[in-house]
Amino acid sequence: MTPTKTDITSLSRSQLDAWLAERDIAPFRGEQIRRWIFNAQADSFEEMTNIKKDIRGILSEHFTIPRLRVVTVENSRDGCCKFLFELTDGHRIESVLIPERTHDTVCISSQVGCAQGCRFCLTSDMGFIRNLTAGEILAQVRDIKHSLGEENKLTNIVFMGMGEPLANCENVRTAIDTLVEEGEGMGFSPRKITVSTCGLVPKLAALADEPQVQIAVSLNAVDNETRTRLMPINRKYPIETLLETCWSLPLAPRRKVTFEYILMKGINDSEAHARKLAHLLRASKAKVNLIPFNPHNGCDFQRPDEGAVLKFQNILLNSKFTTNIRVSKGTDISAACGQLRAKRTELDRHKDTKAQGLESSSPL
Repeated sequence: MTPTKTDITSLSRSQLDAWLAERDIAPFRGEQIRRWIFNAQADSFEEMTNIKKDIRGILSEHFTIPRLRVVTVENSRDGCCKFLFELTDGHRIESVLIPERTHDTVCISSQVGCAQGCRFCLTSDMGFIRNLTAGEILAQVRDIKHSLGEENKLTNIVFMGMGEPLANCENVRTAIDTLVEEGEGMGFSPRKITVSTCGLVPKLAALADEPQVQIAVSLNAVDNETRTRLMPINRKYPIETLLETCWSLPLAPRRKVTFEYILMKGINDSEAHARKLAHLLRASKAKVNLIPFNPHNGCDFQRPDEGAVLKFQNILLNSKFTTNIRVSKGTDISAACGQLRAKRTELDRHKDTKAQGLESSSPL
């Protein structure tokens, strides 16, 4: 049986250096290899022309440099582009390229599915399947950047796609190390990488150790009863515990925790809720991102009226909080996280059913 080859992009810098050292290959080769993969976008070791042929052969025997298979791409009128990628084991994940005026942002996934069960999130319907490897996390950025070619304006990365990043903390941190590394890594500014979490308290401190990456905590309610109903994680880590942990994080000066607040009509969008949120965050210099709910099939929650959103924001602004309203993009495509995967899965299921029907009705 042929041994399974390893995805070399999943190795950290130190892991690759250790593998090379075991084979008496000079340490500088690791830097060369990583430059070829993450800077030059090499698809094979044969492209690495400044590396000896025998070393390229050894690498080819043990490693692959895989690309994600693009199942489908949906393009929005506003330029938002949603990718459905297939992994080597057949599971599928989503990533979104979001165009801004001066730059592009990519929203990436960290898991196949999610175990957190947030009621407003379509991905939760999948349940948890598995963690993504560091290489699969990086591949989303690497492959989308490659597809942009000379039009590349990609500067920002948000871990806000499928999955809970802190439930896959080790692989997320390995990927971040490569994303921010200058020279042989991908060279993104750590201040332009945001990791969003539902609030896995024990892992928050580990994330804060990352060099200046931005932390976004999905709060979404101002009382435990409502938050528990929306987000089951609140049973284990209620609002008081979560906020106490956020205030104790060893953040660098001028670095803030961002709180994400999805506004749902009649659930958490009243002026009273806004005043309670300002009171909860009063001890901090927190930043608040308001996100009007993005409706999707199978969910009863509704998007609030624009007037209610603006009133909510004004109360927070008057309380001296930096408060942004996130503009929804891609609303004319499968914009909700998990929606494109669900739609494509249903389409494939329909095709399979139709094919089986044709086969069963065919004459012998």
